[in-house]
Amino acid sequence: MDISAADRRHVLLLNWRDTRNPEGGGSEVYVEQLAAELVARGHRATVLCAAHPHGPAEEHTADGVTVLRRGSRHTVYPRAALTYLAGLVGLGRLSRRGLGRPDVIVDVGNGIPFLSKLYSRKPVIVLVHHVHREQWPVVMGRITSKIGWWIESRLAIRVYRGCQYVTVSEATRRELRNLGVEEGRVTVVHNGTPVRPPVNASRSSEPSLIVLGRLVPHKRVEIALRTLAELAPELPGLRLTIAGTGWWEPHLRQLADELGVTDRTHFAGFVTEEAKHEFLSRAWVALTPSLKEGWGLTIVEAGSACTPTVAFAAAGGVTEALVDGETGLLAQDEEHFVKLVRELLRESGRREAMGQAAREHAASFNWTVSGDRFAALISGRAPQAVEPEQVAGRR
Repeated sequence: MDISAADRRHVLLLNWRDTRNPEGGGSEVYVEQLAAELVARGHRATVLCAAHPHGPAEEHTADGVTVLRRGSRHTVYPRAALTYLAGLVGLGRLSRRGLGRPDVIVDVGNGIPFLSKLYSRKPVIVLVHHVHREQWPVVMGRITSKIGWWIESRLAIRVYRGCQYVTVSEATRRELRNLGVEEGRVTVVHNGTPVRPPVNASRSSEPSLIVLGRLVPHKRVEIALRTLAELAPELPGLRLTIAGTGWWEPHLRQLADELGVTDRTHFAGFVTEEAKHEFLSRAWVALTPSLKEGWGLTIVEAGSACTPTVAFAAAGGVTEALVDGETGLLAQDEEHFVKLVRELLRESGRREAMGQAAREHAASFNWTVSGDRFAALISGRAPQAVEPEQVAGRR
């Protein structure tokens, strides 16, 4: 879509991580895909995130997005402010390389926001994948979790009053409304489904499960391991692949050993896109035991491989990435989760029908539509409403 020179914007997207970061996940895919969509429409996009050994300090991607890596996991927030201010007064690499002053800031809050409204008078769009009320006490200590939740639920809401919000699901929009963000200020822009690379893999002959994602406590991979242990006596060939990395991995390996399922569990580590889709194509059922997800990108990725998913009904946006009873199943508690996994592993006809429906559902979410909606917000226009029949068509 061509736009006039007057309508072109330089968009600065502040995000704690990028997709080359080993700890990156679905939210990073979302940010970079939308940045690429903006560039494709004639805008300029710069992503500023934390530095790490797997990417240079400055990079220009094949999609035309500039990535700046500054600071660490914790210092990226003040470094973002300093880099922005240095660019404004004509100091530092940001200005010398011609990036200059952005026209719009997209401030991505992954629990802790950048609070860019405090140091910028430019329009700020706040991007929230999900609200972290449940995650804080799981990941942090009692005091730290209280401080984190206060920043997310009180301070950020006050700092960003009047700002436009974007989120990825109706579930998160409702949670933001409960925190005091007026519903009219929140626009839902769904994830698109990533293009599936060509893979040469067929469904495994023995029953198999997969968990895909970062290995951190709130992803609750323990539930997948306990499910494996409970079903193993009934299904002697059952195997579980855990694809992803994270600081919680030693705990998970220890639990696998305690449950006696180490020989049935494959910790695949960080995997390439091709390997990820090969694993998804071989698995009979994908598991998303997360405590909370803003959307559930791995669910639609599994769906694109005709693999249905079992997740939890209380996990937020997964209820939109997954259509209960059609493209996968939603559990009420852990006992119910095990029951649903057992059913799908045993009922091949139902599992295959859900897999086909999951592929159709995944295909209905595309980055072009999401890019149009996001670009409209960048240009200061209201995006076209999603018609009820379009939503129904995704079911």
